[in-house]
Amino acid sequence: QVQLVESGGGLVQPGGSLGLSCAASGRIGVMGWYQQAPGKQRDLVATITRGGNTNYKDSAKGRFTISRDNTKNTVYLQMNSLKPEDTAVYYCYGRSLGGIEYWGKGTLVTVSS
Repeated sequence: QVQLVESGGGLVQPGGSLGLSCAASGRIGVMGWYQQAPGKQRDLVATITRGGNTNYKDSAKGRFTISRDNTKNTVYLQMNSLKPEDTAVYYCYGRSLGGIEYWGKGTLVTVSS
């Protein structure tokens, strides 16, 4: 069983920046971030493989950057030019090499003036 522990999140003004991190308790394959706004489904934000291949939702391209440190089993999400519509709970995601999926508990990001 792998546990994912997020950190970061909080309140930021529109146009500001915020960084999230997520540490896995063990070796993990694909890692990523999902967001869930109030009353909406959980949507993919970005994913990254162990080899560094990335995938972003369209609205995150050019503003968000996902990265990872395999030596620390940690994934990061740097969010710039934040908009009110980015407000959501952000969940860390991980998939083991065997295909088992794991989720963090989520961290709230609020973009508001």
